[in-house]
Amino acid sequence: MPGDRRRGPAYVPVRVVNDTQVTWALVSDGANTQSSYAGYDLIIVGSGFFGLTIAERTATQLGKRVLVIDRRPHIGGNAYSEPEPETGIEVHKYGAHLFHTSNKRVWDYVNQFTEFTDYQHRVFARYQGQVYAFPMNLALINSFFGKSFTPDEAKALIAEQSAEIKTEDAQNLEEKAISLIGRPLYEAFVRGYTAKQWQTDPKELGAAIITRLPVRYNFNNRYFNDAYEGLPVNGYTAWLEKMAEHENIDVRLNTDYFDIRDQIPAGTPTVYTGPLDRYFDYSAGELGWRTLDFETEVVPTGDFQGTSVMNYNDEEVPYTRIHEFRHFHPERTHYPTDKTVIVREYSRFAESGDEPYYPINTPEDREKLARYRDLAKAEAAEKNLIFGGRLGTYQYLDMHMAIGSALSVFDNKVAPHLTEGAPLDGSLDG
Repeated sequence: MPGDRRRGPAYVPVRVVNDTQVTWALVSDGANTQSSYAGYDLIIVGSGFFGLTIAERTATQLGKRVLVIDRRPHIGGNAYSEPEPETGIEVHKYGAHLFHTSNKRVWDYVNQFTEFTDYQHRVFARYQGQVYAFPMNLALINSFFGKSFTPDEAKALIAEQSAEIKTEDAQNLEEKAISLIGRPLYEAFVRGYTAKQWQTDPKELGAAIITRLPVRYNFNNRYFNDAYEGLPVNGYTAWLEKMAEHENIDVRLNTDYFDIRDQIPAGTPTVYTGPLDRYFDYSAGELGWRTLDFETEVVPTGDFQGTSVMNYNDEEVPYTRIHEFRHFHPERTHYPTDKTVIVREYSRFAESGDEPYYPINTPEDREKLARYRDLAKAEAAEKNLIFGGRLGTYQYLDMHMAIGSALSVFDNKVAPHLTEGAPLDGSLDG
């Protein structure tokens, strides 16, 4: 797909299919008339994994015509990836995306569209000039305390240090974390990182934010424990475009649903994956999100940090981690040996106009969400509408969770509605 970045109403990228490949063309927005939205059996707002999964199932399993629209100039939502121009190294534009799942149905489904590498994600953490294997495991404990503990000795040490505070007595996040892993590990690996993520001293954060802090009393340093893990061989964008290549699927980019929804014929079944509060014009208030900022740099060395992700736990370091994307695909021998791409990641509370990443989910947010749930049920019945995906349900969903949710929504809502006329259920169940 060409990298056209023109925003605004003048051009709308539209997917074009010929006998051999999917390409992308720019058409005048004069085509955005009511007639241009007629004739579709289903309209999907958002081209992330949730939306594209339902689009693909509807097109291939039901033979129905689907239109996918997205306000961005590219397909794929936050999973979109592209080569960095100077180096050709594939960069995940909205932060590192690592695919992992223990859901066999999801794994079998996604393997229709891409092969996966054998990549297994591993993370390291810097604290006071030292680098530690992460998550917390026996290697980290031994290195941090400068001793060689057996698993039982390490368990006894953490139990002794965490006895300072009883978990049930914890009044804030700091006390809760100390009650789970002890003060030394908390100060090194939780306090600074959490303060940067939340822009708040952990003493001022609620204890309920964390339920557990896992410690592995072995040397396993795989970040995920799922049965299946890997990265798409040809990248995320190629995978996502493959999902949308069926002749019954049209994709329109640079198209904001709220600019064109009055042109959609009344009653057209619609799957909405955009922000839930925006759909209802923030009538119950804005839902709280955290967002991320990224700082990309090409550095003149073949390897900057020796691993794909390095966490920075010291509070005085403003970023939370550095991604070095060449390490996600060590099998790609065409990457340059004299330069590399790093991306520094910063976390903060989202403001108006920011990309929402992680729901904050305060008690106030949950009260607003309850009101939006009621509105969503009424809207579904009145306008043949389904809310789904991360933004549309105010949930944090990993990629495999979004795909699994979409498969379930297709089976239980979309297919019965399109084939039998069953009413759409507007519950926000992902």
